[in-house]
Amino acid sequence: EERIVVFAGAAATPVYEEAAKLFEKRYGIKVELILSGSGKVLSAMTITKRGDLFIPGSPEYMLKAMRQGVVDNSTVQKLAYLMPAIIVQKGNPKNITSLEDLSKPGVRVGIGDPQSVCVGLYAKEILERSDLWERVKPNIVTYAPSCSATASLIPTKSVDAIVGWHVFHYWYPNKSEIVWIKPERIHKISCITGTVTNFTQNREGALMFLEFLKSKEVKEIWRKYGYFATFEEAKVHAPNATTAI
Repeated sequence: EERIVVFAGAAATPVYEEAAKLFEKRYGIKVELILSGSGKVLSAMTITKRGDLFIPGSPEYMLKAMRQGVVDNSTVQKLAYLMPAIIVQKGNPKNITSLEDLSKPGVRVGIGDPQSVCVGLYAKEILERSDLWERVKPNIVTYAPSCSATASLIPTKSVDAIVGWHVFHYWYPNKSEIVWIKPERIHKISCITGTVTNFTQNREGALMFLEFLKSKEVKEIWRKYGYFATFEEAKVHAPNATTAI
């Protein structure tokens, strides 16, 4: 059975799962998805020396993989964009309207682990640049090990708010709400990028799936789950922000 192995950050789990099924049905190539925090999948891929594609949830981990020499730099492609946002419980019972509100007494906050999860790194950077990290840190009750684990903190009611990707709301639309961060507070928009690895056993199949993730058909899947398919769509919420790649 022809297959490709994809090491990917969990920031776009629903898109990868739906796109993989379509790809398998159309081309007969099995897609094995290995999903977790971007740092964790990069480490796993590097240690095991396997995998055909690497798709981290932020460009910082793509740049790290490029520096380590484990990916083919010539094949890097931009796929979609993510915006940092505050995600709160449905109805916003704690009345959280800004980053400052995350430091209020009694507010339980969750973020991804900044050491291995791209959205955790972004959350910490935004709070630090806003001079709020030391004030909010005492309210952080958990550091989640992946994007999907970060997002699930809201529907499980483990926290009152998370600083995560805006799409987490669309993963759980009936249990969450978005509180957009002020545009001047956002200096970086995250770009999901993909590339063929230097360990690939099926380069042609890997390139086919990478191009499929950029196709017009899959762009609509990105949009269906709330992702920004173009940089212009993302910049509406942060006109002065840039991406690392």
